[in-house]
Amino acid sequence: MQYPEWIIDEVRQNKISLRGACATGTAGDLHTKAMHTVCDEAKCPNKGKCFSEGEATFMILGDICTRKCAFCAVTKNRPPLPPDPDEPRHAAELCRKWNLKYVVYTSPTRDDLPDGGAWQFAETTRLIKQYCPGIKTEPLIPDFAGKETALKIVLAASPDVLGHNIEMPAALYGEARIGAQYERSLKVLRTAKELRPDILTKSAIMLGLGEKEDDLRQTLKDLIANKCDLLVLGQYLAPSNQHHVVKKYYTPEEFTEWKKTALSFGFKAVMSQPLARSSFMAGSLYNEAAATENKN
Repeated sequence: MQYPEWIIDEVRQNKISLRGACATGTAGDLHTKAMHTVCDEAKCPNKGKCFSEGEATFMILGDICTRKCAFCAVTKNRPPLPPDPDEPRHAAELCRKWNLKYVVYTSPTRDDLPDGGAWQFAETTRLIKQYCPGIKTEPLIPDFAGKETALKIVLAASPDVLGHNIEMPAALYGEARIGAQYERSLKVLRTAKELRPDILTKSAIMLGLGEKEDDLRQTLKDLIANKCDLLVLGQYLAPSNQHHVVKKYYTPEEFTEWKKTALSFGFKAVMSQPLARSSFMAGSLYNEAAATENKN
């Protein structure tokens, strides 16, 4: 299936942005600190735009995932090394150097760790806040195999937003999200809100994996029922021919309609566009939700 023009144009512009001095500097800083990013590991199409603006989504806990999701470009295996204890400090130092006002950091799933990497997430939040007073923090976490104790560790560091992606409707989990459980992901969001109602919850869905319209609507309803505040809808792009195939490319107009639908279900803020990703323009989405809450 050929890429539509609206995808090609956006990706082309992002690649051009990578050639700029700021983008090169961002890449250099990350290399110096030996920091991974989801921009690189997941082959994010927005890398050029974000790097050119001195931003990146950190990937802590290494770059190897213990699960085998069919849509993801991250390397899959048993991680040979424990988490790097310097990662949280390095992330904080880069946030300060880049003068970030909002930062997202995620990780591969680390089922090999007793806490799933929760302590590393919490320490990253704490140090970023220490190094950069006033910054907004958004850990985008795995499901920690459903361990509430791990979730409590992350929430105790008081991030501003707690992200966990549902990724797709339940019907697609068996073929595209092996090792994960739809209901468990919903429970992560629900439990986070129950434990810390002051922290916004956020999730994301990829479109084009073969979802049916009714199933997508049900997923939106399920997210709302499980206390999800913020939503991102973006087009799935297969990282390679060995990954789950793209079944449909949604038009920009369809993304606009799905945004309207999601807002009508009760989300506080929604980003819905072809190249939208969990961390893309995350600060803007947070501010939109905050403005909505202030009006109410």
